[in-house]
Amino acid sequence: MKIRAAVLREMGKKRPYNESNPLVIEEIELQKPQAGEILVKIHAAGLCHSDLSVIDGNRPRQLPMVLGHEASGEVVEIGLNVKDISLGDHVVFTFVPLCGHCLPCMTAQPALCENGAIANNNGELLEGGTRILDNQNNKIHHHMGVSGFAEYVVVSRKSVVKIDKTLPFDIAALFGCAVITGVGAIINTGNLKLGETVLITGLGGVGFAALLGAIAGGASKIIVADVNKEKLDKAIRMGAHEAIDPSENNALEKIRDLTRGGVDVGLEFAGVIQALDFTYNATVRGGRTVTAGLPHPSKMLQISPTKLVAEEKTLKGSYLGSCVPSRDIPAYIALYQSGRLPVDKLMTHKLGLSDINMGLERLAEGKAIRQIIDFDK
Repeated sequence: MKIRAAVLREMGKKRPYNESNPLVIEEIELQKPQAGEILVKIHAAGLCHSDLSVIDGNRPRQLPMVLGHEASGEVVEIGLNVKDISLGDHVVFTFVPLCGHCLPCMTAQPALCENGAIANNNGELLEGGTRILDNQNNKIHHHMGVSGFAEYVVVSRKSVVKIDKTLPFDIAALFGCAVITGVGAIINTGNLKLGETVLITGLGGVGFAALLGAIAGGASKIIVADVNKEKLDKAIRMGAHEAIDPSENNALEKIRDLTRGGVDVGLEFAGVIQALDFTYNATVRGGRTVTAGLPHPSKMLQISPTKLVAEEKTLKGSYLGSCVPSRDIPAYIALYQSGRLPVDKLMTHKLGLSDINMGLERLAEGKAIRQIIDFDK
């Protein structure tokens, strides 16, 4: 079938993106789903910094590629051997397809699925190969098994989670990345305990989702850190207790004064080495530092092993929020529906697919939290 999609053919184009237009809206050919796959009509897709990191070359991927990994939609066709999903079901995508039989999947670490990682690195679906062709019959790659910046997608059944049909598609899309990554990082990876103190460095969509997760998880004091004053002000309005500009000379001292020498859980989402270093040093002796930021692979963090040992700190990465998507996405949706996880506050803009490069530039400028492409407009 012929569909419209946003295709990346060249990484590293210069900003502003609304002038260089790194994503080109093309008419492409989407093949039918094979065994174990489904065809989904996309209703909403979010713009995330992980998309930017492919566009600017920080996270190189196979090209050409249809980008987009945070999305929601409706199942409209089912391939062979798919028995547990029906036509008309509403789904949220997960950006790691879960094979279910590798060692990480079998030991409750599906975010580290080995076969899912191989497929994502190759720009292919979990079942192997691609299902997208351009007008010259050339292969186009899939982004994280999703490629949500398109009217329709073919994906592995293991790349989606069925959700409540009453949930609006624009809200549902947020659970595919921002919410599952941010809330999962504080609850699952950070293992937040009732009454603990928290620092969140980097206020993008994931950072703000972590703020909501920290509130829902019962943190006693939540400190946010960012160089963007407007984001700090928004975080205070959303429930943060203190806001810090980490570029100020006495920023670390402020955090230590506000807590008993540092926070129990420090979370870094900026994707900048200086931000991770700041968060680690703001974490108390015996505390946990969690990072879900993705700087360029060549960037390295320097820490003192002596300090690490003597202070019994933990420094840990978080991918997909250390979540089990089929368990956590419905649980987080239930929290939203009960009013305890107001993720609708993350949404700052809605746009059409043709406006995607403008949205990317707005995101790169730090002027948006979560922008949703509304395919029903």
